[in-house]
Amino acid sequence: MRLYTGSGDKGETGLIGGKRVPKDHARVNAYGDVDELNAALGWSAVIREGNPWAERIETIQNRLFDAGAQLADPRADASTSPINESDIKTLEGWIDAAVAETSPLNQFILPGGCELGARLHLARTVCRRAERSVVTLARVEGAPEAVLIYLNRLADLLFAWARRANNLAGVADVVWRSRKSS
Repeated sequence: MRLYTGSGDKGETGLIGGKRVPKDHARVNAYGDVDELNAALGWSAVIREGNPWAERIETIQNRLFDAGAQLADPRADASTSPINESDIKTLEGWIDAAVAETSPLNQFILPGGCELGARLHLARTVCRRAERSVVTLARVEGAPEAVLIYLNRLADLLFAWARRANNLAGVADVVWRSRKSS
């Protein structure tokens, strides 16, 4: 099987179900950003040493693939979702556990720290972009609310894990110092 078909050479792509749309369509942006998030998470999971979340990241990646497939299907019912309340509650439990194991956050921090922490911060920013893209799709054509909630919680989780990764590595959070406070 060839990977290329040539059918996208004029700036269009096919959605699940066969409909063709421009490659910058809100639906394509939404599932494309979720796919990029999945790749960023994979880049975080390849660090196994000092990464207690590698298996959890794989679980998240599977849910994101489910969500991306639904976002790629204009025939899908926006009131249903492959993401459910249990998936969201799982993320919330993981957030609470990570936050409980780090010092309270009293100031803004910059993305960075140890390698795993920096990768998780990058995945967090990609997650926020995916969330914004799904919000746009929801406004234009509809999108599952559960996917929006999941992405919102996932960004919070990635922030908490980035802080915890730095903590486990013995690396302090990088504190933001505004020009005004310098």
